[in-house]
Amino acid sequence: MKRLTHKIRDFGWSVSDSFADTTTRQRIIKTTGVIIGVIASIMVILMVWWSIAPSEFDPTENARIMASQQQQQLVTGYTSTATLITLAEKLLDKPGGYLSNDVMPPSVWMDNIPRWEFGVLVQIRDFARVLRNDISRSQSQSREDEDLAIAEPQFNFNSNSWLFPPTEREYRAGIKSLKSYLARLSSNQDDAQFYARADNLVAWLSVAEKRLGSLSQRLTASVGQVRINTDLAGDAEALQSTPLADEVVTKTPWNKIDDVFYEARGTTYALIHLLKAVEYDFSDVLRKKNALVSLRQIIRELEATQEPVLSPVILNGNGFGLFANHSLVMASYVSRANAALIDLRDLLNRG
Repeated sequence: MKRLTHKIRDFGWSVSDSFADTTTRQRIIKTTGVIIGVIASIMVILMVWWSIAPSEFDPTENARIMASQQQQQLVTGYTSTATLITLAEKLLDKPGGYLSNDVMPPSVWMDNIPRWEFGVLVQIRDFARVLRNDISRSQSQSREDEDLAIAEPQFNFNSNSWLFPPTEREYRAGIKSLKSYLARLSSNQDDAQFYARADNLVAWLSVAEKRLGSLSQRLTASVGQVRINTDLAGDAEALQSTPLADEVVTKTPWNKIDDVFYEARGTTYALIHLLKAVEYDFSDVLRKKNALVSLRQIIRELEATQEPVLSPVILNGNGFGLFANHSLVMASYVSRANAALIDLRDLLNRG
């Protein structure tokens, strides 16, 4: 009888222990699920927040505020240089910071905003190069500005370097050199100049129009196109290193369509601000050439590219199909701005 009682008691304990183990396991699973859910929610919120591009700013008002804070004079070239500095700072100080070189989640999973960053960065590099080689020099044989000689290569540092050294540190060094140039420029020192001449403006416009022309082709290639090879058109004796077929098929891979779109958004964002700054600093030249209206029309075309994208994904529908094609809409504005830039450059080249 005692043995039976012990067996019943042992069986009760085993059942109780088994029930306790099951309950503990369920609690662990439930707690783990809650933790994973909270982390996933935080990641999604951060991804959405960090994907919001910086808002536009008024270059002339931005320059006035910067000059007032630094107690500097608003001289010719101040607005363009201040705009270049502000674009570089926004690249680094926007929500989430600079994401192109991140290796940790959630930014490592994001590709749209890094492509936007690259579009802005290309325009910063282009303007910094023209500022160093043309705008700050009176002629080709004149000495280059010492600060711009440092700033321009800093912005051409590898945009994806995470460590040894990090990209952000190199770009901030470029910003520091630009600020040094701006301080000397505003103090009317003879060794810091900004020549607002038509040929200097043309030098930058020539680079900008090539960037827009390339982007227009890449955006149009979202649906694929068969284009006639016009590489040697206009010169019967022209040669090229590698012969190509008379017809060339170009098509953007499906997983790169949104990358090209957001790179175009970043490029046009930066161009809008730089063109507005140029309108202020080169106003006398543009007015003399009767080109102010042409420049403002280019800005208006580019501003249309910054309209909010209501779709959660970049659609790639057929040109005349049921669904929209965001790349072709972007290409429409970019192409018109590019054509207008070419006309403006030709107008400035005339006597």
